[in-house]
Amino acid sequence: MRGRTIAECQRQRAPLIPERPPDPRGGRPRVDDRVCFNAIVFVLFTGIAWRHLPGELGCSPATAHRRLSQWQAEGVWQRLHRELLRRLNAAGLIDWSTSVVDGSHIRALLGGSTPGPRRSTVPGPAQSTI
Repeated sequence: MRGRTIAECQRQRAPLIPERPPDPRGGRPRVDDRVCFNAIVFVLFTGIAWRHLPGELGCSPATAHRRLSQWQAEGVWQRLHRELLRRLNAAGLIDWSTSVVDGSHIRALLGGSTPGPRRSTVPGPAQSTI
């Protein structure tokens, strides 16, 4: 995937986002999906707060966040991730021999299971207990 232009990446992403017909009631035109996609990726990549999204990107923070939530509910990001992994694997750019499992975001109810007394993480008793 190295050396690809943004336009090429946009063309690959386009079929994964559901098409929306214009609202028959009229009103303000919908912000282009490419513009929203770029704004969302910009926020996620840089780590800035939504409210600091530069106006030069052509999408308001509220619109970008709303589109992120909408696409999340529709499974767009999951399909995009699956397609990215498929293409990277086809190009031989993924090393499947090593993997990492991270459970830090999963709550341990009631502290998890503790089969015995907890071991100390320090070499000896605290000075205040002598």
